[in-house]
Amino acid sequence: MKYMLLIHGSGDGCTPQEWMDYDKSVREAGIFVSGESLAEQALATSVTIGESGERVVTDGPYAEAREVLGGFYVIDVPDLDAATDWAARCPGARDGGSMVVRPVVEYA
Repeated sequence: MKYMLLIHGSGDGCTPQEWMDYDKSVREAGIFVSGESLAEQALATSVTIGESGERVVTDGPYAEAREVLGGFYVIDVPDLDAATDWAARCPGARDGGSMVVRPVVEYA
């Protein structure tokens, strides 16, 4: 089953080597489906639809939290236990960060 691992972290305390090692382990395990790092939060754009139906575009997500969505992995593993195990290994789960694990719905 496919799971998306959403990396919500402050980015503090993790070295680039730790991220490269984790990425390598996911790929070598044969569970990697896709994944990307996201550019810094300051480069984000938010889009909403106002009450009268107009599109409102603003710079940044303006999150009130220290944690930001930094990237994701999609992995293909047998079950939720395996997915949470891989999420716990991710550097993004440390130093105040968290990993959100969500099943991917596949439509036939």
